[in-house]
Amino acid sequence: MVLQTSSLAFEVRRYKPELVAPANPTPHEFKLLSDIDDQKGLRYHIPLVQFYRCKPQMAGKDPVQLIREALAKTLVFYYPLAGRLREGPSGKLMVDCNGEGVMFIEADADVTLEMFGNIFLPPLPCFDELLYNVPGSDGVIDCPLLLIQVTRLKCGGFIFALRMNHTMSDGSGISQFLKALSEIACGAPKPSILPVWRRELLCARDPPRVTCIHQEYQQIPPDSKSIFKPHHRSFFFGPKEIASIRELLPHQQVSQPTSFDVLTSFLWRCRTIALQWQNPDQEVRLLCIVNARYGRCKFNPPLPEGFYGNAFVFPAAVTTVGKLCGRPLGYALELVKKAKDEATEEYVHSVADLMVTKGRPCFTTLGSFMVSDLTKAAFRDVNFGWGKAVYAGLAKGGLGNIPGVSFYLPFTNSKGEQGRVVPICLPVDAMERFEKELDDTFKIKKDTMILMSNL
Repeated sequence: MVLQTSSLAFEVRRYKPELVAPANPTPHEFKLLSDIDDQKGLRYHIPLVQFYRCKPQMAGKDPVQLIREALAKTLVFYYPLAGRLREGPSGKLMVDCNGEGVMFIEADADVTLEMFGNIFLPPLPCFDELLYNVPGSDGVIDCPLLLIQVTRLKCGGFIFALRMNHTMSDGSGISQFLKALSEIACGAPKPSILPVWRRELLCARDPPRVTCIHQEYQQIPPDSKSIFKPHHRSFFFGPKEIASIRELLPHQQVSQPTSFDVLTSFLWRCRTIALQWQNPDQEVRLLCIVNARYGRCKFNPPLPEGFYGNAFVFPAAVTTVGKLCGRPLGYALELVKKAKDEATEEYVHSVADLMVTKGRPCFTTLGSFMVSDLTKAAFRDVNFGWGKAVYAGLAKGGLGNIPGVSFYLPFTNSKGEQGRVVPICLPVDAMERFEKELDDTFKIKKDTMILMSNL
């Protein structure tokens, strides 16, 4: 269940970074971000990476040139991404759609895809080589909103790596952009889903009115438990692991909760135990990402197809260390389900109103664990002509300098079992305790099965 990436060292030859501008003239205008977009907790860059195998039918075609040209054409439709962020009164962010361009890097690596091994997982080895941090490019204001590096491999495959400013898009929005880029790379004249800006749909009301309780934004000074040098490791949870976790729940809860709810409550509890908080009355939070495009939180009328801005909230489940660690798993599960149920359309509007009345606060970091389900983001389906990606997803856990963030990614293990891989960031000693919590849980299940077979 603990998954290790291969240890690998290789050299990358990078050519001079360049700015790729839209292929045709685009409007020069200012576009306001929404009040969900420009909160302080999203002023970071999201790194993604996708690995592609050699495809004989694409022999003679250069993925760097193909993607660079497609990028210029795609930016005609997504022209705000070629602009720069400016900050207005009260910290309000807006895009100066000046067509300056996105950062693009061409590279070659003296390595084959096979040398990475059979498991592509965050944290990926040598990722800094696969997505070079061009000096001065990683800020928020007046910096490129998108950085792309395409690295050719000795075997004929390539690696596509991307870093996008989170204020511009969430996972669904990035997936939509990548689909458009791949479609144009394959010869389409325009994206099958045209981008829609409409950020005003998620701006504060006039006058703003905060109608919900938002414990996810309670401002608590950070301490040593929330600021640490993270140790990254990935864990796989397939059907067997989820079934084992369900057996820890009371019978009446076993069939009701989703796999996401079961796994999230389990990881929250294990992570809290591993951190060994000294004060049992210390508050801890589970921040659960809920997307306004889907489910109970879905808008009526829905957000327009093609909307690529941030459209999510993260309601908080709140309890104390003593209660979370001292009570059965079902207690954590009920808190998670209750928090998700709070996320309605009104809740989203209330968050936007909170942003403008409270100075666009960052979410609470002290004692917080945030999870985001990207299993349906379809990053792996992005096809530039070389087929689907061998791996596509986050390069590592965490968000910017906030380690308490994990993403659920789709994954198929070496046995062909489909499940989720979850990158976890913890201090080294806490990671050892976290692994022990998981091992003890599944060992109990194994021993129970052996005992039953002997009856």
